[in-house]
Amino acid sequence: MMRVPRMPSALPERVLVYDVGGSHVSAAVWRGGALGLGDVVTAPHPVEESSTAFVEFIHSLGVEARAGEDCVAGAELAVPGPFDFTAGVSLMRHKLPHLYGVDLRRELAERFGWQVDRVRFVHDAAAFLLGEIGAGAARGISRTVGITLGTGIGSAFAVNGRLVTAGPGVAPGGEIWNLPSEGGILEDFVSSRAIQRNYRERAGVLSDVAAIAAAAAHDPAAASAFAEFGRHLGKALAAVLAEFGPDLVVLGGGISRSASLFLPAAEPLMKNHKICLRISALQGHAPLVGAAAAWFDGLSFPADGVAPHADAN
Repeated sequence: MMRVPRMPSALPERVLVYDVGGSHVSAAVWRGGALGLGDVVTAPHPVEESSTAFVEFIHSLGVEARAGEDCVAGAELAVPGPFDFTAGVSLMRHKLPHLYGVDLRRELAERFGWQVDRVRFVHDAAAFLLGEIGAGAARGISRTVGITLGTGIGSAFAVNGRLVTAGPGVAPGGEIWNLPSEGGILEDFVSSRAIQRNYRERAGVLSDVAAIAAAAAHDPAAASAFAEFGRHLGKALAAVLAEFGPDLVVLGGGISRSASLFLPAAEPLMKNHKICLRISALQGHAPLVGAAAAWFDGLSFPADGVAPHADAN
């Protein structure tokens, strides 16, 4: 189990933190104390789909984020699975396939001029939940689950502030994306591509999720696509989380910003299991804050939750 760390008030060092998403990457320096995150830099993946281009992109984003910062000791990257987090090697084939088998730890350490142990990795859903437990919607909650909704569906489980990947009701490794569902896997029905597929079947048009969400107020096909997404989400979470019995499920990721379009369809399916859904308080900053928590042996946040916000210069 991994606990939510407690950071001493006087930080001896700062750390570069990343959130590696399916289409964009964000980076910032965790400054600690009342400052929290420095300026967050975000950019889309490079057009060239090669490991060299991607590593150079990650490095350049980090250089931009740490400009003017002293005592940056290393980097913690929140990345999707499957991934060998100890070795720093991607095992993904269905997304970012050009990174498969690449030693990202060594490649990035060489570019930054660090020892290899100065580059570390954490599951992006685990980082998201750590951020929400430390300074967001899940503060003070005993049994929590973090669900990220985007290119895929990420998940993490925690009990009393500790991440758990095994135990009663905990999905294997804490991951639910590949659990069997309706003749496929759960991610086939709860992901951005599921919304896109459903909308195309109804409207005959392939569109991105943001455009579908924007059209939902006046386009019945768009509204129905999100409602169906909500029904699949509610049904899946009710089945997968019933035994674990979370006090709270925190939803994050890009799709969660359109919660009003799918929660009305999801929540009735979870009522009998008394599963409470709450939208992320930190949104895109949660994985960055959680990556800092994963790096430091101890991490604490101000009671007012100011530290995570990237509004300090």
